Amino acid sequence: MAISELKLPQGVSAHEFKSPVLLAEGLALKVARQLSDAIDARGTATLVVSGGRSPVAFFQHLAKQTLDWSNVVVTLADERWVPVEHADSNAGLLKRYLLQGPAAKAQFLSLYSATANLEQAAEQADRLLGELPPIDVLILGMGDDGHTASLFPNSPNLADALKVDGSRRCWPMLAPTVPHQRLTMSRALLASATNTVLSISGQSKLTTLSAALAGDDVAAMPIRAFLQPTLEIYWCP
Repeated sequence: MAISELKLPQGVSAHEFKSPVLLAEGLALKVARQLSDAIDARGTATLVVSGGRSPVAFFQHLAKQTLDWSNVVVTLADERWVPVEHADSNAGLLKRYLLQGPAAKAQFLSLYSATANLEQAAEQADRLLGELPPIDVLILGMGDDGHTASLFPNSPNLADALKVDGSRRCWPMLAPTVPHQRLTMSRALLASATNTVLSISGQSKLTTLSAALAGDDVAAMPIRAFLQPTLEIYWCP
């Protein structure tokens, strides 16, 4: 299966690359251009990225782009509730692979805080995100279960986090098969981004995307909330 075989909603565009390296390079060039345009227009730019291992090559290529990084705000769509020193910390991943060299001048907003419990951490992150400038670029990933960010099917707070008009910006979430508790931006905040890219690779992700396109139950596959006009999908085998 190729992504060109999928019937995408009107306004959704797809870009196919021959390898993960080419995808990472192409996405980094695009994102740098969008951030630069935002800086030219407003003086600042805001980038929201997803964690995990998949975006590492993209982070490395983006860090090499010529940008006025001191005027870029970077934060995460979701985070594991672990200290930045922990191997599974998304913030730690960004610090190792994106916030290096000139890109280290970017302002980073961390969702994690060392609070007594996950709910308090989510409340603190919610207050922090109240200061976040408008999101210029959002990079999403997707799991084989159809989750994106940390909007997991069957998580206790999912219905509230998926509200289109929700006022809360960050929710505590539970991943069904992974031990770490999560923090995630709400659907409403994520959907406010000016430019949104879904970056995926491999046939299994294409199969998941095909299933998501075939239905409309957002709670069953939260990625469906973002299969909207203006979404760009970047895919490689």
